Amino acid sequence: MKDHYYLDNAATTWPKPEAVYTFMDQFFRSHGVNPGRAGHELAVEAEQMIIQTRSLMGQCFGFSGNSERVVFTQNATDSLNMALFGLLSPGDHVISTRVEHNSVVRPLNHLERDHNVEVTRIKPDSEGFVDPEDIRAAIKSNTKVVVINHASNVLGSLQDLDSIGKIVAESDALLVLDTAQTAGVVPIDMTRQHIDVLTFTGHKGLFGPMGIGGMIVGEHVNIRPARVGGTGVDSITPFQPDNYPYHLEAGTVSIPGIAGLNAAQKWFADLGEQHGADACASHQDKCITALEHIHKHELAHARTLIDAMDAMDNVTVYGPHGNRGRVSTLSFNITNMPADQVGVMLDADHAVCVRAGLHCAPHVHEDLGTVEQKGAVRIAPGYFTDQEDLEQAIAGIADIAGG
Repeated sequence: MKDHYYLDNAATTWPKPEAVYTFMDQFFRSHGVNPGRAGHELAVEAEQMIIQTRSLMGQCFGFSGNSERVVFTQNATDSLNMALFGLLSPGDHVISTRVEHNSVVRPLNHLERDHNVEVTRIKPDSEGFVDPEDIRAAIKSNTKVVVINHASNVLGSLQDLDSIGKIVAESDALLVLDTAQTAGVVPIDMTRQHIDVLTFTGHKGLFGPMGIGGMIVGEHVNIRPARVGGTGVDSITPFQPDNYPYHLEAGTVSIPGIAGLNAAQKWFADLGEQHGADACASHQDKCITALEHIHKHELAHARTLIDAMDAMDNVTVYGPHGNRGRVSTLSFNITNMPADQVGVMLDADHAVCVRAGLHCAPHVHEDLGTVEQKGAVRIAPGYFTDQEDLEQAIAGIADIAGG
């Protein structure tokens, strides 16, 4: 038996590929200096690793612009705050949905209350899908931003990004995409899918560490900086430089975090080659092959769990059923038991690691009617989940549900 059966990958993927641990430790030991600032060899080499990582990240997401527009932040929440507060002004209109995480919900609430920004929140169907035509109907002359969660962190529902991107591109609005649940899981092409700003976090599907995230900003987009200060370049200028990435990166970036993303990107490329990508293919093509393999693998895990729970009395599974687009994240409840009680029992009695609660997505639970049940139990298999993990989780849920 394992000490723990980890099925909380929507919160953070764990474990990481061994190459990520190795390179982070190695690079921080050999090049743990302030990158680029001093101009000595170690600083220059540290900066070169960062430049390479910007390029790899941009290619992975199908970004056709200059890789200097890949900006590193603390996490997706940090990126979304910077994007929303840096793009929206009093009198602007923004469209969002009721399947968003609080990293979008709360900034928009503050912008609405404190900065006279008008917010429209599109309601999804019962499985968490937003109708792209509802977004079209909501667009007005003063709509500045459409911000959506690519996949729900509660239901796993994967939005129709192709259709939404085309609709937003026909307007003057900008599409801001939260990829917290899809980066490193589902292939994304910023150019083809008309994404103007893409935000990501490193510690989930991208297999990096905590404390690193970022955004990719289209060359036609300019975001007002939320923080200003040192950049190591153009120090005589009294204001934050206009050139990217320094326009949005104030202070020293995370060398260990970026090294982790660097190693993970190379791991994706290697995985892509292992599953059919040509060794001479572009980094984007290798990533697409890798992500298609990862997505298929994780969906098989989700299907195993859904089929098993659908066959149990007293268990309700929320979110997409059938062949509708999804990621592997799913949520359930057992009769009227409080979700946190089920989570504690799975951990204490079966060593199964899940997350119970409202998952920082209050509107989702309001629409599901699960607030009084203290939310739902979220189970999220990942790429490194194995059959033993699934069997233990199914047995634990069945035991709690009474067989």
